[in-house]
Amino acid sequence: MRKFVNDPKQFAPEMLKGIALANPAELRYVPEYNLIMRADAPSDRKVSIVQGSGSGHEPAHVMLVGKGMLDAACPGDVFSAPPVDYVYETTKLMKSEKGVLHLVNNYTGDRLAFEMAREMAEADGIRVETLIIDDDVAVKDSNYTVGRRGVAGNFFVMKAVGAAAESGADLEALVALGKRVNSVTRTMGIALSSCTPPAKGSPLFQMAEGEMEVGIGIHGEPGRRRVKQGTANEVVSLLLEAVVTDLPFGSGDRVALMINGLGGTPIGELYLLYGIAHQRLAAQGIQVARSYVGEYCTSLEMAGASLTLVKLDDELMNLLLAPAVIPYRVF
Repeated sequence: MRKFVNDPKQFAPEMLKGIALANPAELRYVPEYNLIMRADAPSDRKVSIVQGSGSGHEPAHVMLVGKGMLDAACPGDVFSAPPVDYVYETTKLMKSEKGVLHLVNNYTGDRLAFEMAREMAEADGIRVETLIIDDDVAVKDSNYTVGRRGVAGNFFVMKAVGAAAESGADLEALVALGKRVNSVTRTMGIALSSCTPPAKGSPLFQMAEGEMEVGIGIHGEPGRRRVKQGTANEVVSLLLEAVVTDLPFGSGDRVALMINGLGGTPIGELYLLYGIAHQRLAAQGIQVARSYVGEYCTSLEMAGASLTLVKLDDELMNLLLAPAVIPYRVF
């Protein structure tokens, strides 16, 4: 295992401590709950936006805590849902007069943890709403979820509701907005290699030389099929065909296009894929109005990429353009 780690069981806590130490003015770290939160949160003038999920997907979600994005994130161990008490205690710490919004990627463990924590928080008199994110078109069901999985498209839900919350939108409006963003967001991923969770010490799955997994999940779940590795043009064709036809997207649509690296793909290759996708969309009359290239939701060091499209209107475009300040990037 070629990783910079001490005790694999302490991988997430040590990573979180590093994030907090690197951003002392902006972030607060609560080690008892694996919690990274804004130093100025909570605020009764805005809804608190909280997300969890497992570690290993950085910068999602702990590096997306900041003004205009998440108010807090409480991850579990690598590829593991956060414990119920982490989510419950985080919700209590983030209590606001305007309420708390849980953003939950559609995985069974995540949903159970957040549902139980919500019930406990509501018994304490805290207003909580839940928004499920399920942008992955690859499969209908998996071993981790019932229905589609939440993957890199979760970024756009975070960005939109984070911006709206910053401007004072109420809890009900944020839920409606988040559902609308989720409804027009589609993602498909492809992998060229496996990845190695620190606690496991060996690859999650095996791939033969020259193979690629089409529709890979961010925890290494199998996709639609395993095929011979293709050219960059062929990869983009596979991803676009799955994503564009699903909503579907069509001529005249204005979209945000994201090419997301899964952790082990050089940035140059991501831009190569982006260029092909941009040109293919333009040939179909689909206008790319907002571009995202880089790592937004990874799978440790997995070699691969995902493609996300979001159908935009003026409101969503303005929310994506709204300023946000987080440890990973400034938007």
